Amino acid sequence: MTASRPSQTPGAKMMFPIKRRATTSREELIAHWFANHMPDVIAANQNAAVEGKRHAEKYIATLFDPSSSGKEQVWDGVAQLWYDQAMPRPDTPHGTTPRDTFQEKAEPYMPWGTREYVVMDGELPLRPPTLNAPFPCTRSGFFKVTFMVATKQGTDFGALFDHWLDGHIPNVRQTMEAVGGFRYVVSHSLEPEAEAHAGMAELYFPDADGWAAYKDHIKEDGMAQWVDWQSTLVFYSGTEMVGIP
Repeated sequence: MTASRPSQTPGAKMMFPIKRRATTSREELIAHWFANHMPDVIAANQNAAVEGKRHAEKYIATLFDPSSSGKEQVWDGVAQLWYDQAMPRPDTPHGTTPRDTFQEKAEPYMPWGTREYVVMDGELPLRPPTLNAPFPCTRSGFFKVTFMVATKQGTDFGALFDHWLDGHIPNVRQTMEAVGGFRYVVSHSLEPEAEAHAGMAELYFPDADGWAAYKDHIKEDGMAQWVDWQSTLVFYSGTEMVGIP
């Protein structure tokens, strides 16, 4: 392992990309996600912890801004839960038989297991409410760019991940530092052959100007050998929902 490689976060980071049903508005999805689904997920994991069962130690959800390109909104957000080990892939997607109103409003969804690398650990604001229950709560005050990275057919994932860690991450980190980006997280798929995307990158800037400067300064570093940039999904967001900090 080279000195430039970041340390892997222990355990597994489970992703749950969320898309609303055709009959559901974005606002309706978010309302039921925050009010009806997140409290139950928090309670279930807290109870599991008390009982000594597998439980999430952290739970965050990112809300993706509506697409301004005129294209279909592929995902409306993603929930992320950190466990001591990866969850098994279920036989049927979550929400196939809805257990709450949120799952009635969202398309059924599958977990996506990843290993996480926190490259730049800039602080995110967190001010839980004092007049209501502290969690779930929201946080904002940043401009976040999320990449769901697609790969070319026949990709050697071992070679891709090695380059991502040893070549691409240093390039992105250096560019982030130059333009004022403050947080950078990479998550690699545990089973890339079985997933639509090989991984996720999350870049945080104080505002959209930082992202614009990043695009002007970033240099090609060889990722294009494996990455299908045309099929890679890019989302912007300015709000996260925090369930378990």
